[in-house]
Amino acid sequence: MTSTPAGAPAVVGTAVLIVVDIQGGDVPSDESRSEIPTMGGRAERAGRVERLIEECRAHGVPVVFIQEVHKPSLVDIGRELDGAEGPHCVEGWPETELAPWVRPLPEEFLIRKRRYSAFFGTELEIVLKAYRAETVLLIGGLTDVCIHYTAVDAHQHDYRVRVLTDCIGGSSQEAHDAALTAIAYLQRDALVTADDVFSWLETLPRP
Repeated sequence: MTSTPAGAPAVVGTAVLIVVDIQGGDVPSDESRSEIPTMGGRAERAGRVERLIEECRAHGVPVVFIQEVHKPSLVDIGRELDGAEGPHCVEGWPETELAPWVRPLPEEFLIRKRRYSAFFGTELEIVLKAYRAETVLLIGGLTDVCIHYTAVDAHQHDYRVRVLTDCIGGSSQEAHDAALTAIAYLQRDALVTADDVFSWLETLPRP
């Protein structure tokens, strides 16, 4: 399951690109204190993500950045430590900062969240309504956690969901694949690739 079926539209109506938790700052992954398992391929995805952000900006598609952050006391981390993840995204850690290739512009929204879904307890719904969004494009990580739960909430808010399968990564390949299957169960056209979106962007006039 790597792309939308032939003939299905990549994007319907007004779209917003949501960049979910592409964090780590300038800290090498082998030095990071964030105790989150991840699948490989991050470096390969980085260039694709950077180009996608640039092309969305060039064609007037709003870009919204999401950053998971928790207090050093972990008072706000809730039940997240009950699963496979250890402490992560701690405020003040350099590895909690956004990756260098996803820096928001001053006029763009950076939304900080305390839970996996980018909708839960945040202003994301207000921002999407301001942009009159109909379709949300999701990139980032983790596929089986924050991408999955954000996609589910977007679906329940009646947005069309498009998850770029080659611009996301899971906690493992198995978990990544299972999450994509679950997302496709909710919306049959949800899974697309970066090339699908680049092709759609080429049909838009530059502002």
